[in-house]
Amino acid sequence: MMTMNRRGVLAAAGLALTTALTPVATFAQSGAPITLIVPYGGGGLIDGLVREIADSMSQTLGQPVLVENKPGANGIIGATLAAHAAPDGLTYFVGATGPLSLNVLLRDGLDYSMDSFAPVGTMMSGPLTISVPASMGGEDIDGLVAYAHERGTPLRYATLGPGSVTHLFGMVLQDRLGVDMVDVAYDNNPSAITDLIGGQNDLNFSTPISLVAHQESGDLVMLAISSPERHPRFPDLPTTTELGYPELVSSFWFGLLAPTGTPDSDITRVSEALQTALNSADLQERMNNVGMTPEVGGADAMQAQLDWDMDFWGGVITRNNIRLE
Repeated sequence: MMTMNRRGVLAAAGLALTTALTPVATFAQSGAPITLIVPYGGGGLIDGLVREIADSMSQTLGQPVLVENKPGANGIIGATLAAHAAPDGLTYFVGATGPLSLNVLLRDGLDYSMDSFAPVGTMMSGPLTISVPASMGGEDIDGLVAYAHERGTPLRYATLGPGSVTHLFGMVLQDRLGVDMVDVAYDNNPSAITDLIGGQNDLNFSTPISLVAHQESGDLVMLAISSPERHPRFPDLPTTTELGYPELVSSFWFGLLAPTGTPDSDITRVSEALQTALNSADLQERMNNVGMTPEVGGADAMQAQLDWDMDFWGGVITRNNIRLE
């Protein structure tokens, strides 16, 4: 039987303590590729920005950061895959208002919930507009209200379907302005804009970047942008806040989340790389040029956005008793 003297016992104890106190690298820090699941198809505006962010993160982390597009079912396919991925620090979800917050609030029977994800960091947001056809003759929100009361019939507003941000924002606007409105669902935004210009609809809440050319041609008027501060790409467009309607501040967002159970050290490491990418002046300029707003923040900022969604959009959905299959 092997024996150990007092000095050997102390040496072994010291080695054990040192080992216990030494940070252990997780599997995700071994250099294996990290995957960002995007719940939309490739080739779009958001996909391009996410890929640029991923390239920067890869340089910071010293390992590949890949983008994997998993579109379908209003983001449910991508969200489900991310929620059930191994929490090993190698898979993250590019969450957004619709695929995460609104789906959880509106749908029963999902294979994921808010508890399925841990916040990592914010990425960007996009403001909405309150826009009308030029033929309406309105120049501000007060003029819109006067027009609605004079006409005496509900205003028609375009949406991208039941439960979308545009649908819910219309309900918020209706309550705040005290005018009757009815939603009209469209399969795509270009068709909705065409009908707005033609007068088949009275209101549109599209992003300003998709409407600016039509305003410059005199076909429509963007009355306001739904952000607390003016956007650098649209410096002449007043905000709902400065026009006296701070309750109409709203946007759609994109952020990074991890499957619940992902090690805190990995979340911190990836969050820091994300923030480094978003602090790039060139990337921020490109985001602003396409009408997005850079959102540089860590896990706390991402959690705050989720909490806001649950309170604000959750309230709208509850008051209007909206459920989706």
